[in-house]
Amino acid sequence: MAPALPFHIGLAGPTAAGKTAAALAIAQHYACEIVSVDSALVYRSMDIGTAKPSASELAAVPHHLIDIRDPLQPFSAAEFVSDTQRLIAEISGRGKLPLLVGGTMLYFKALYDGIDPMPAANADVRAEIELEAHNQGWPALHAELARVDPETAARLAPADSQRIQRALEVFRLSGLPLSHFHARQSRSGEPATPMQGGLISLEPQDRAWLHGRIALRFDQMLEDGLVEEVKGLRARGDLHPDLPSMRCVGYRQVWEALDGTSPWADLRDKGIFATRQLAKRQITWLRSMARRQVVACDQASALEQVLQAVHTLVAARP
Repeated sequence: MAPALPFHIGLAGPTAAGKTAAALAIAQHYACEIVSVDSALVYRSMDIGTAKPSASELAAVPHHLIDIRDPLQPFSAAEFVSDTQRLIAEISGRGKLPLLVGGTMLYFKALYDGIDPMPAANADVRAEIELEAHNQGWPALHAELARVDPETAARLAPADSQRIQRALEVFRLSGLPLSHFHARQSRSGEPATPMQGGLISLEPQDRAWLHGRIALRFDQMLEDGLVEEVKGLRARGDLHPDLPSMRCVGYRQVWEALDGTSPWADLRDKGIFATRQLAKRQITWLRSMARRQVVACDQASALEQVLQAVHTLVAARP
């Protein structure tokens, strides 16, 4: 079993659930530093489509793991774990509360449950999978993944070529599903990394409430210049739509519209639908996290409940 992480609080939830507002409310009551748990916020020059905290929000409380990669550079779950373990220790050493905030549930799972060493990339297997995708389409390979690793398939969109390819590659090389590696537990059945603190999860009771917020936020992104942001990224000339950064929800849909492979008239609907699907997968992840404390984010008292949960956890701090 890995050593226990120093005391910290995690704040998770699907996209548009109100995590940023809740984190800033916590920061008004406690001296804390925020560690972003978001695979999109790591990228520089991707501000609008990632709903990156504003300059004033970033100035209000120290943030970490934001704007640390160029869109060309990958950022793995293993790197997140290493960086976050270090940051939690450093923030605690400064006498502040480490507050982990985000919606990339794989990162939370990797931090708390660990990741077994996975098979390295294999060019021959990848080429085989790419040929099958060319002949059959990625949805067909997603269906194959659902047969051998239903847990991972449930969290991936049928067109998420990069992650489907990696999941099938891992299975074909090891004979084990990707979920086996992501959900590693110690032999005793306890989490691989004991946690001092707690994980607060913002989850809607009414999915329609979340869908409404998603639509409003995507409309605001379009109004704020999401299309222009993607045009600027494309103008660099070194980015392509298969990069993890460009496959982020919103960016992919705008890229396809700019390429002419998807009608402009469908951009809004496709962006909102993709975001809803992301939220659905995030909630699926959350429901597998037994240690979480759920707060109904669509209740008027949600912020009050979050603060009370934090107060209880801090009061019980060893």
